[in-house]
Amino acid sequence: MRNKAKIAIIGGGVAGSTTALHLGQLGLDITLFEKEDHISSGPPYCHLHAGGNLYPDISDTQCITLLKQSIDFVRYFPFVVDYRPTVIALPVRYKETPTDLIPRLELLTKEYESLIKKDKANEVLGKSENYYTLYEREALEALKKSPSVQEPKTFDEWMIPVVQNIDLDKVQFPLILVQEYGLNLFRFGSGLELALKNLDSVKLSTRTAIEHITKEKNGWKISSTHNSKKNEMHFDYLINATGFRTGTIDDMVGVSTERMVEFKASYISQWKEKETTLFPEIIFHGERGTPEGMGQFTPYPGGYFQLHGMTDDITLYKDGLSNSTPSSAQPKLESHFLEKLDQKWQEKEINKRTESAIEHLGKFIPAFKQATVASKPLFGAQQIPGTDPTLRVAEVSFPTERYARCEIVKVSSALDMVDAITKDLVTLGYLKEEVLKQRDLNYLKDLKEKEIHHHAQESAQKRAYPTGLARRNVALSK
Repeated sequence: MRNKAKIAIIGGGVAGSTTALHLGQLGLDITLFEKEDHISSGPPYCHLHAGGNLYPDISDTQCITLLKQSIDFVRYFPFVVDYRPTVIALPVRYKETPTDLIPRLELLTKEYESLIKKDKANEVLGKSENYYTLYEREALEALKKSPSVQEPKTFDEWMIPVVQNIDLDKVQFPLILVQEYGLNLFRFGSGLELALKNLDSVKLSTRTAIEHITKEKNGWKISSTHNSKKNEMHFDYLINATGFRTGTIDDMVGVSTERMVEFKASYISQWKEKETTLFPEIIFHGERGTPEGMGQFTPYPGGYFQLHGMTDDITLYKDGLSNSTPSSAQPKLESHFLEKLDQKWQEKEINKRTESAIEHLGKFIPAFKQATVASKPLFGAQQIPGTDPTLRVAEVSFPTERYARCEIVKVSSALDMVDAITKDLVTLGYLKEEVLKQRDLNYLKDLKEKEIHHHAQESAQKRAYPTGLARRNVALSK
């Protein structure tokens, strides 16, 4: 064993903060650099992708990996989870039918059952036989007459507000209910920030910009600026967890790669008439990049809804996807995206795109057209390793010695990423081999719900978002 390693982690998003917590608990000397004044400020996320049911175009292999990683994520970050299901609806004019989705759902059900047999603790998405449920129109019409339930406990009770509000003539049957839960990014940031502050082996350096990185014989020299004060530190190992800015660190380190960066935004609305109604998430499939792109209706307390519309007028941007070049590993986004990433949104654009999102979902939920703009969007730029924009599963790569490049596309990949980095540190002699069997984020278990709740709402307020977005509808699995 070598002396205790000094590890630099650049970027305090899901990848960086999860890695800092895990390695800090293993006793390594961690410095976590974050450009913003809080962690978890990257691209928005709102659900598990437990099986990739939102992405009919990705492979079965990616779907199975997403399912496994989502189960791990629920096990280790239960305080982030909103335990409500997701409903998948295929529009009448959509090219595929619900029947086309059944083989994949069956595959995922069997895989989930197998994972439970291996470890009973994997049963975090309900019973495997209930992983998905089909609803034909006749059954839905009967549910339509049922009174709303304040705290849904059964799948039928979750479906009542769906059938009472969507236009059944606009969708194919059956509708599909899947046990894919919601994730709350404000609660994730709150919990990780609180846990890291309690961990003496981790130094959290926010509002810090990395200026230069120099390769040394046995590590790295990092030059940074914090509150206009310059600083130089030496580290044994470097972890690049900077998300869409990953290429800038690659350039400093002197490694090249192919990658893409895509700017995306989701929009925040409020439907005041439904302040006390608990909805599941509702997904309307559609062809990406067309006027009929997928619509996503994600509920929060207080009648707030996070909206995605996979069209160029809503979530996507015609010029929002850029590639790296032979001269730089960092894809170049146009200046108006960089302005947005620096919190400089124009109110006119916020209103226009949010109203377009409301209109897009209103095609299927007519009364939702009464909803209003609630705040600025949740936004960010997502890195995609390689040249395939449909890639949904990636973890980490090691392009040079003592350097890990985090490449997660979905937040649930973070734990597999941590395992791979830990293995590399064992190979280098900084950790004993027995730690490979450890993946226990003990400091999260010590957190108090009251502290997480308060800190999450405080974070939302500081970032100028409604506090409802920092809460979840269902705290415990029913």
